[in-house]
Parts: sequence; structure tokens; C-alpha cells
Amino acid sequence: MTNASSRIPLDNATLSLFQNAKISIVISVIYMIVTAINLLGNGLSMWLLLFRTSPKTPSIIFMLNLTLTDLALGSALPFQIYYQLKGYHWTLGSNMCSFMTLVFYTNMYCSVLTMMAIGIDRYLGIVRPMMFRQTQKRKSIAVISCFLMWGVVLGVLYPLMTTDLTYDIPELKIITCFDVLKKSMLPSDFAWALFLSGLVFILFFFPFCVTTFCYVSVIRKLAKDSKTVQKKRAIRLAIIVLLVFVICFAPNNILLLIHSILRLFYDKSVYMAYKLSLCFSCLNSCLDPFIYYFASKDFRQKLRAIIRMPSLSSGDSMKMEQKETLFSGQ
Repeated sequence: MTNASSRIPLDNATLSLFQNAKISIVISVIYMIVTAINLLGNGLSMWLLLFRTSPKTPSIIFMLNLTLTDLALGSALPFQIYYQLKGYHWTLGSNMCSFMTLVFYTNMYCSVLTMMAIGIDRYLGIVRPMMFRQTQKRKSIAVISCFLMWGVVLGVLYPLMTTDLTYDIPELKIITCFDVLKKSMLPSDFAWALFLSGLVFILFFFPFCVTTFCYVSVIRKLAKDSKTVQKKRAIRLAIIVLLVFVICFAPNNILLLIHSILRLFYDKSVYMAYKLSLCFSCLNSCLDPFIYYFASKDFRQKLRAIIRMPSLSSGDSMKMEQKETLFSGQ
């Protein structure tokens, strides 16, 4: 994002990015790979979660929510690829630009909040098993939580829905989509500070802290007993979730904050680094099916059956699977 009024000249870093064909091709190739993996992995996940996984526990409901946002991103990325290959020239109109931008950022922040919800559910199931034991009540809470997540994300992103996000750059003969964001989108620097704080702290930093606490607590709880199968699986799940935060979400949100502060107050830019980090943030949609594999016993069994992998059959594994089904919401 480069904050500019309607005709303030763009900074050299942004203009350089728009003229860098190699970077545009690299970003396009990454998006192509992500799109293919996203649609294949999440398409299979959606089918398994909807039609092959029962009962629909809270964790499964959260996974369905996450898969839905991932598939929306996978469906939107081809438009971004087309835009990149056209040399940052958007030809589909301002409404479509706003819609695709909203899909892009909704995926990121709904994914963050949903992974936090999955972590909380596992924390309650393993560390606090006596809380929310009534299955129906937990299902209702999960469904309401999903609606609340969407409400919070769309509330914070509301300025993107009410602004023309296209920007005409006559000197390059291109019209960008969300790559140049007018400072006039919000009425004051204070409003910009609130907007950025909502993105970085409410939708990223706070969920990251809660998720880390939940998984660390789960690992500490399981480390006290000898149930190594569940412990190893919980550790793998925690590692994958935290890697998604650290690799996919953290660089983008940190660079967003740095870049916006530099543009608002110092007329400087780290836009190329931010653009690349935004590209890599999409990798979360490729890693989410691995989260489902380690978080859901039923999903794991159905996937193993499809790809003809042998199921675990030791006595200890069966006992651990039974306990996981009872307490962790699958």
C-alpha cells in the first residue's frame, strides 16, 4: 500500500516495482503454484469435512470455515495473476478490484482468527476438559464464533469496501488495484492509526499470542503423561500452526505497519518487501490441510483411506485416538 492523495507523485520504490518485470513474473509464478495446491488440497479437504467426517464437532466447524476462506482465495488468485502479468494494469473495474481485495485480506485474517479458535478448542478439550463438555452447546458456540470472526474482520476492513481502490498512473499507462492506496481513504492520521492498529494488533498480534499460549499449554499438559502418540501429534500440529503464523502472517503484518508508518510520516517506503511478503502470506492456504490432518482424527482416517495409507493400530494408539475424540473435539 502506498498512501497518496489523488495526484501526489509516487515514490521511486513503488514506481520501480511497477517497472520490474522479473519481480512481477516471480510473484505470478508463486501465485500459480499456490492456486493449484490451494484448490486441490482444500477442495479435497472440503469434500472430506462436509461429506466424510462425522459428527460435526467444533473443530470440524472451524476447519470448514477455514477451508471456505481458502477456497475463496484460490478462486480469486487467478485474477491477481492476470493483473501481475499485465504489468500491474487492472482492467476489470473498481468494484471488482474492491471485491478481490476484500477476499484477499478476509482470507488472511479469518485464517488467523480461525486458527486461534481451533487452538482454544484443543486447549479446552485437553487442558480444561471439564469446560464446555456439552457437545451441542460447543457446536453452537463454534457456529456463533465463525459468524463473529467474519463480523470482526469485515468491520475492520470496512474502509476497503467503501473506497475506489484503483489508481491511474498516466506516466506508466497503467491502472493499479490496491497497490496505490489514497491517503484520503480515511479522514485523518488518527483514523489511519486506528485502521492499521486493527489490522496488526487486533487481527494478528492478539490471536498469535492466544494461539501460542493454547498450544504451549497443550504440549505442557501432554508432556506430563506417557501418551506419546497424542503428544507427538499435538507437537506437530503446534509447529505447523506457529510456522504458518511466523512464515505467512508475521512478515506481512510487520512490514505493513513499518511501510505505512514510513509513508504516512517520513515519505519513505519498503513497498517491494511488503509486496513479496503479501505474496508469501497466501502460502497459508496450502498448509491448512496439514492442520486438519493433525487436528482431526476422523479427517486423518478418511484421508489415509483415500490415499491407501495404513492406519495406526497399536493398542496405545487406539487409546490415544479414543481420548482425542472424547476431549479434543476431533
